[in-house]
Amino acid sequence: MKDSLVTVFGGGGFLGRHVAQALMERGARVRIAQRDLASAMRVQPLGGLGQKQFVAADIRKPQSVAHAIAGSDMVINLVGVLNGDFEGSHHDGAANVAKAAADADVRALVHVSAIGADPQSPSAYGRSKAAGEAAVMAAFPQATIIRPSILFGPEDQFLNRFAQLISSFPVVPVIGAETKFQPVFVGDVAQAIIQAIDNPALHGRKTYELGGPEQLSMMELNRWIAKTIGRQRPLIAVPSSIASFIAGLGFLPGAPITRDQYAMLQKDNIMSTSAPGLAELGVAATPMEAVAENWLIRYRRHGRFAGRVKA
Repeated sequence: MKDSLVTVFGGGGFLGRHVAQALMERGARVRIAQRDLASAMRVQPLGGLGQKQFVAADIRKPQSVAHAIAGSDMVINLVGVLNGDFEGSHHDGAANVAKAAADADVRALVHVSAIGADPQSPSAYGRSKAAGEAAVMAAFPQATIIRPSILFGPEDQFLNRFAQLISSFPVVPVIGAETKFQPVFVGDVAQAIIQAIDNPALHGRKTYELGGPEQLSMMELNRWIAKTIGRQRPLIAVPSSIASFIAGLGFLPGAPITRDQYAMLQKDNIMSTSAPGLAELGVAATPMEAVAENWLIRYRRHGRFAGRVKA
């Protein structure tokens, strides 16, 4: 991998910054392809002089994608959205990246999808992710598909979001209380992607599902966060009828959940028992309790100076 040029679509995002840093630690040159380059500037301090390139690219536009990939040895596509243009970002965009990668004759392509990608998914998100996977394999059959569960890490929008709610309100409603998740550490996913891109002969043409060592329901997860930040709160499971009504208001500014996100909560977000995962990529899964307290501590009443007492 040393001195190889790896183009990372979405490399300025939460997962992308970890992937970029891991690539540069292995001596690769990294080209960050991002629609909004301002959001990619946090990669700038990482790596050494000459290891980073930045290019504006919109994966929904084939010419933009081809320009970003030109001269690359390997390509990683991390682009994903939780609302908005699912088809354009997850399906058409994935197809554009795979076709351009094939045309450029790159050595390897890793496409990051998601657990829950399914043509029969109740959510447009899940269906578009499945369509994107199919398009990638049609255009670049030797690609590796990576399906992570929900990511957690210092800047995540998962543990931090719930910790903020628990620290701010005396009673916390929990939507999708029984839905199970298998949260996976962002650093583990980044290392798994590096393993896959570095050995396409072994990992190409395969689909990996990445989950952490724990499966937790949404209610269990919120209880764990409340305990970790020392703020025990009444956690109230929102009945499905009310949750569905709230989701129907998702088009309003400030709504806590969209209809499509609620549809995703109708199915557990956990690994298939038959799918290869982190272990097959040579990565040990990191438990939440081993790392999450390092950043969740700021949600305690007195931050890192607080003891674990009831707020």
